[in-house]
Amino acid sequence: MQTSPDRHEYPAHWEADVVLRDGGTARVRPITVDDAERLVSFYEQVSDESKYYRFFAPYPRLSAKDVHRFTHHDFVDRVGLAATIGGEFIATVRYDRIGAGGAPASAPADEAEVAFLVQDAHQGRGVASALLEHIAAVARERGIRRFAAEVLPANTKMIKVFMDAGYTQKRSFEDGVVRLEFGLEPTDRSLAVQYAREQRAEGRSVQRLLQPGSVAVIGTGRTPGGVGRSILGNIRDAGYTGRLHAVNKAFPDDLEELDGVPARRSVRDIDGPVDLAVVTVPAEHVPEVVAECGEHGVQGLVVISAGYADSGPEGRERQRALVRQARTYGMRIIGPNAFGIINTSAEVRLNASLAPEMPRPGRIGLFAQSGAIGIALLSRLHRRGGGVTGVTGVSTFVSSGNRADVSGNDVLQYWYEDPETDVALMYLESIGNPRKFTRLARRTAAVKPLVVVQGARHGGVAPQGHAVRATRLPHATVSALLRQAGVIRVDTITDLVDAGLLLARQPLPAGPRVAILGNSESLGLLTYDACLSEGLRPHPPLDLTTAASAQDFHAALSRALADDTCDAVVVTAIPWVGEGAAGDAALAEALRSAAATKPGKPVLVVHVELGGLAQALSAAASTAPQASASTAPQASAGTPLQASPLPPDASSVEGTPVSPDAAPAQASPVPPDGAPVPEPSAEAAEAPEGAHLIPAYPAAERAVRALAQAVAYAQWRRDAADPGKVPEYDDIDEKGAAELIGGHLARGQGLTLGADATCDLLGRYGIHVHRALPAPTPDDAVTAAGALGYPVALKATAPHLRHRADLGGVRLDLANEEQLRRAYAELTDLFGAPEELRPVVQGMAPRGVDTVVRAVIDPAAGAVLSFGLAGAATQLLGDVAHRLIPVTDREATSLIRSIRTAPLLFGWRGSAPVDAYALEKLLLRVSRLVDDHPEVVAVTLEPVVVAPRGLSVLGASVRLAPPPARDDLGPRTLPAY
Repeated sequence: MQTSPDRHEYPAHWEADVVLRDGGTARVRPITVDDAERLVSFYEQVSDESKYYRFFAPYPRLSAKDVHRFTHHDFVDRVGLAATIGGEFIATVRYDRIGAGGAPASAPADEAEVAFLVQDAHQGRGVASALLEHIAAVARERGIRRFAAEVLPANTKMIKVFMDAGYTQKRSFEDGVVRLEFGLEPTDRSLAVQYAREQRAEGRSVQRLLQPGSVAVIGTGRTPGGVGRSILGNIRDAGYTGRLHAVNKAFPDDLEELDGVPARRSVRDIDGPVDLAVVTVPAEHVPEVVAECGEHGVQGLVVISAGYADSGPEGRERQRALVRQARTYGMRIIGPNAFGIINTSAEVRLNASLAPEMPRPGRIGLFAQSGAIGIALLSRLHRRGGGVTGVTGVSTFVSSGNRADVSGNDVLQYWYEDPETDVALMYLESIGNPRKFTRLARRTAAVKPLVVVQGARHGGVAPQGHAVRATRLPHATVSALLRQAGVIRVDTITDLVDAGLLLARQPLPAGPRVAILGNSESLGLLTYDACLSEGLRPHPPLDLTTAASAQDFHAALSRALADDTCDAVVVTAIPWVGEGAAGDAALAEALRSAAATKPGKPVLVVHVELGGLAQALSAAASTAPQASASTAPQASAGTPLQASPLPPDASSVEGTPVSPDAAPAQASPVPPDGAPVPEPSAEAAEAPEGAHLIPAYPAAERAVRALAQAVAYAQWRRDAADPGKVPEYDDIDEKGAAELIGGHLARGQGLTLGADATCDLLGRYGIHVHRALPAPTPDDAVTAAGALGYPVALKATAPHLRHRADLGGVRLDLANEEQLRRAYAELTDLFGAPEELRPVVQGMAPRGVDTVVRAVIDPAAGAVLSFGLAGAATQLLGDVAHRLIPVTDREATSLIRSIRTAPLLFGWRGSAPVDAYALEKLLLRVSRLVDDHPEVVAVTLEPVVVAPRGLSVLGASVRLAPPPARDDLGPRTLPAY
């Protein structure tokens, strides 16, 4: 939080929206003199027991003196916060600064007494826990370091709030009162408690949207067609298990039903609660609808209506007003401009979207910021992934549209504990809070795969309607950080589905060793080459010849799976001439039965135009609806059903806006040639219960790419189980470094340190920089060399020549004065006067490999450590590796091995390996410096010459500035609007 310039000024930055334990929202804000009536009304609704617990005596009503005291604050020594819903108080918290003996005090006293009061109807919702986080943050901002609270022993709920907060506490009992004292500095335990509460609350808020007991579609037309009427029909046809209502204020008074659904003119006219409202009215009528929903107690909204931030500045302001209004009533919003939501669970069966058909139930969760991409994803899964055999269906689907409120972070919180979701697929066009997304992704990826494709990577601006904080990091760096967090990063929608289908129903591979077998030598060789290209370790392909029978495939696959030197198997298959669908089914059964003998290893199939085989392999887990016996397409003898895979471009509809006024998109598009998409044949209607269903791919490259992603993810899971530790170093002077930084910042808000100050600060962390002495004249150069000792190097440090040895601005191994003066003359003859060159003299370092170490604090992603080799080639190829700070010892080890040019460090072509241990220690020390002192916003060490023994830092720069605000260490809040 920022510091208010005036101690009596209203601190607007303390206002925040929070998600409560049950998924509802509340507004936290400072209490002011204008709140007297609200306070009295609130107090009247509190039970006598709660009043007794607060004041330790019967206290039926507040006196005028009490009201004045509880509404007049200086926002420094006396602060009161209220949690509100619908503008009314539901809870209050207050602190008063105290000194020795508990008497009222002012700064520098750093202790305060704190007390809460929660309306009985809202107890158990986590209101007090959220208020404690916010009042603690306010107190820290005002220089208070400890809270004291006196609680009656019978008030067990309040005692639990304090004890569960995770702060370091001291507890005592005297005069019949429990006294609790605790420090306010965040601890590892308090942050863990805060993150756990955040996960439960945000996950529950999404659960309320995806598992409603009753739904109202507002804006259903009186005549067929239109968005509202279509969504109403989609919900009804999907077999929604809850109560469904159609709402339109234009309905006649005598209209009781619409398409068999109860019809009402207003949400207020509905008997009983409404959990979810799907809003399809024009944007100008949405505020009226939101007010009606809020007053009726609706828990959440899906706003399909467009005309918000997607339509320009006026729409953006309308969107902000929408979010503020909904949060006033404790509601969360998906949208606006959303495609809708889907939950295929048998207990819910909700299709509140523009997709006319319900996807087949399965284990994949889908999130798409774009409605158009949502259509493409559902379509591909519906059609077995656009040529990929769909081995599972969808658990839940969320299209967030403009993402004004509910975001991918919220959905991740839900999926983390959702037993119906095994794999999460996300299409993101922007990441509103990269630091939080990375944290949530790391936790989610530890238990279930998370596959992400990011659109708008090269646009440079956020898509219309998305409010995101700016980042200075290039997309490649952000991608590297996501991979570090366990995210499976892919580039296309096709890759997203390919990887998801493999991960949904096949076990993770134990390593990169791949067996290849099949009835086509050429297809086997293509698969072998693809494995090598993806960094896998393939065995030579086993050619079963084109005469191989289903039994031959079964025997070969069984042997491969039993081989301890194999971690995964890719089966390649081409059609038998004249065999047809029956042969496909036999081959599928042979492969399934063989895979069942060794269920711990993944099996993939690469097929060539084998529609029947693809269907047989997917069996009952196809995402397409099962055909009835009367409607299933019949294949003629000897004619296999063709899958007609959809070309990647055919369903790639990025950039095509989805208008709610347009006709609903079809979830199962017709292939380009007009042939209908085949449904599963009767033969392939069922798969063995609990069997690992085998994914099939139309190209070797796609299968192997998905397998390589699974191999890398499995390795990340193993590494994440032992992430290493951040080491301690006895020679680090953290306090001395803090004093230096404070002294420098006292003279300026942001500055780059000079050479001496840089060396001094880095030296406090055990990072020693070789001295470089200025040489404005040849005589000064000779004097400097004498002080440093020959041999020396002469370098030009002008910006256009710095670190550009290829331009000739560096002379090395100058053994005496004559060589030094000659080199000085050469540089000035080539590049100009010394004042332009800014020459320096530096002692020679041992020969080695030149590297670069950088650290930067990005306002969105946080602190990032980067490493690469020095030189133009590395810059041109972008061969730089990144890790989030703080870096552990294991991460430092992997960082230097992550770059493509890493072999140059480890004895490439007979060269001497460098001292990797010394390099790892340097990386860890830089990480500690930036982590301990967030005012160090940028560090560059260039070059760092790593020799066979030791290393030398020949150049360094450090930039200081007030650190960017960190919202991950403060109290839980929703993004501000």
